[in-house]
Amino acid sequence: MSVNWKLDSWREHEIRQVPKYDNKHHLDTVEDKLRLSPPLVFAGEARTLRDYLGRVAEGEAFLLQGGDCAESFAEFRADNIRDTFKVLLQMAVTLTFGASCPIVKVGRLAGQFAKPRSAPTEIIDGIELPSYRGDIVNDMAFTSEGREPDPDRMLRAYNQAASTLNLLRAFAQGGFADLHQLHRWNLDFVKESQQGEYYEEIATRIDETLGFMAACGLTSKTIPQLRETDFYTSHEALLLVYEQALTRKDSLTGLWYDCSAHMLWIGDRTRQLDSAHVEFLRGVENPLGLKCGPSLEPNELIKLIDILNPKNDPGRLTLICRMGADGIGEHLPPLIQAVKREGRSVVWSCDPMHGNTVKATNGYKTRPFDMILKEVDAFFDIHRAEGTYAGGVHIEMTGQDVTECTGGAQAITEERLSDRYHTFCDPRLNANQSLELSFQIAERLKRHRDNNSNSS
Repeated sequence: MSVNWKLDSWREHEIRQVPKYDNKHHLDTVEDKLRLSPPLVFAGEARTLRDYLGRVAEGEAFLLQGGDCAESFAEFRADNIRDTFKVLLQMAVTLTFGASCPIVKVGRLAGQFAKPRSAPTEIIDGIELPSYRGDIVNDMAFTSEGREPDPDRMLRAYNQAASTLNLLRAFAQGGFADLHQLHRWNLDFVKESQQGEYYEEIATRIDETLGFMAACGLTSKTIPQLRETDFYTSHEALLLVYEQALTRKDSLTGLWYDCSAHMLWIGDRTRQLDSAHVEFLRGVENPLGLKCGPSLEPNELIKLIDILNPKNDPGRLTLICRMGADGIGEHLPPLIQAVKREGRSVVWSCDPMHGNTVKATNGYKTRPFDMILKEVDAFFDIHRAEGTYAGGVHIEMTGQDVTECTGGAQAITEERLSDRYHTFCDPRLNANQSLELSFQIAERLKRHRDNNSNSS
């Protein structure tokens, strides 16, 4: 148990990026309902993920973390969840095939409802209203009623997360993820693309391997790993009243787990040493993530690591670096050097999305694919130069055929952004772009593996 930590000790610390609820009695009632609700995930699942991430920290696996920028109530559909899951499976197969290493799959799903904002209010046509903070807090519609924080939205978010998890578990364990279904994962609008063709080539080669294995008596009936997969959920633990209400003491260990998701992360805007978010998450046993932006200093990072992972356990803490393609070369090496010098065990992951957001000439917020790839390239190059392991990637993506990020093999232009710009918050990679990125990462992981083989 963390020293001097209590379930509600975060309430004594400075807190940022949270809404102000006017009706405290209403808020208390909702918290009580959530406190009595079943957990969304189980402590044992979180422990298993932590063990898997320990393998990533040791350079024996790779973390693939991806999903929506912000889940919405309006876009909640089974086919949307299925298609995002399909793309993540395709990416994982591509990475496994190219890198010959296990892929730990973690979705930004079933709980990614709250979003930090750069300002507490926004002004449109001279009218000032509270900023949209995600569907778990208020509505995207720019009206006084819609922007009022509503505690009941936490109940709706909980119910949607439960339904999403139920579907994900069915997909992961019920045969949908069977490797014999590889070709069915390829979405119709991806099949005719260059990425779809590359993926089909990989799927065909895996089919040949599966045929050989079947001839030897090794099938999905005898090897569970061929017909099912492990899939975990994660989100930014931003709305702490929601997180506390879903935190449970594990009956086996007596330790506290935040049962809203398997993995929680602290955002770059809420990672202050004495912040409420750091205080809360230091006391739960889930694997944690920490977003590391360009303003993070090496000494501060070491202090944060020691607060969040005082036992230096591999797999407990993932550092999700979001520097921007033009800033990563300056800001990442000092962090790596400090962590390496102090002997801290972490997973290093790259978020190439948030540092590369720009506004197009037509006003749309977008992310150029070449900048995303440039940051990923630099991430791998820097780790190779420092003698450390580039262990993961963290992306905002969707299985929908959207046009929100420019570039890639599809050559999406700024003029085409308006075709299918559906995001409720930040621009996401579509299925084609996500698959293209996985091919690029697989090449880099293969080089890392080959270099290690040659050096040994």
